[in-house]
Amino acid sequence: MPYHPGFDLNCDMGESFGAYTMGCDAAIMPYISSANIACGFHAGDFWVMKQTVGLALQHGVQIGAHPSFPDLQGFGRRVMQFSPQEIYAIVLYQIGALEAFVGAAGATLRHVKPHGALYNISAKDPAVAAAIAQAVRDFNPDLQLFGLSGSISLQQAAACGLKVRHEVFADRAYMPDGSLVPRAHPQALIEDADAVLERVEAMISLQKVQAIDGQWIDIQADTICIHGDGPHALHFAQTLNTAFGNEE
Repeated sequence: MPYHPGFDLNCDMGESFGAYTMGCDAAIMPYISSANIACGFHAGDFWVMKQTVGLALQHGVQIGAHPSFPDLQGFGRRVMQFSPQEIYAIVLYQIGALEAFVGAAGATLRHVKPHGALYNISAKDPAVAAAIAQAVRDFNPDLQLFGLSGSISLQQAAACGLKVRHEVFADRAYMPDGSLVPRAHPQALIEDADAVLERVEAMISLQKVQAIDGQWIDIQADTICIHGDGPHALHFAQTLNTAFGNEE
């Protein structure tokens, strides 16, 4: 596989809470370039946030906030009804919480990536997307917004002057319209490392991904995500880092 100097591999991290451990952040961190750190609403707490920021700095990984609906019980994956004004406040609050730890460590917050249901809704709903973008811009207009490739989320963010990063997923299946296959579907998750590697190669080289019905759809791959809570996350991170992130 060729070396891609612009390759950015991001992972959702810091999703443990109290005595509950999620993922293997310390093992994965050396193999990624961007960490999306939970801010306490779907996962994470004050200690986990502090520790995860420290891990990212130890390995030279870029730090991003990973805000969610206030849904600890549902891990942020349940659709919740909030007004755009409330979503603005929800996102602003969480960015501020993570920034407290980032700033105290003498580091810089680089990006924001919504989580779960908030992410998926913002990809299609202009009002939600605009509320998120406004919160990010009002907090710091230099922050980047990560969002689903080609989505309304990124259109709204770009319209208000934010730098955007089109995100694609190594370990998730796609619908023909470019959205992600719902997690309840039996084919939603990609669990074979060879399949993940093949998909990422097409994403980077061809700017395309094969949808669940077999057709190829156009995407823009500025950053590639693996999910830190997945059972194969560490293996996927190692495999992709070796194939695309290290110069031979």
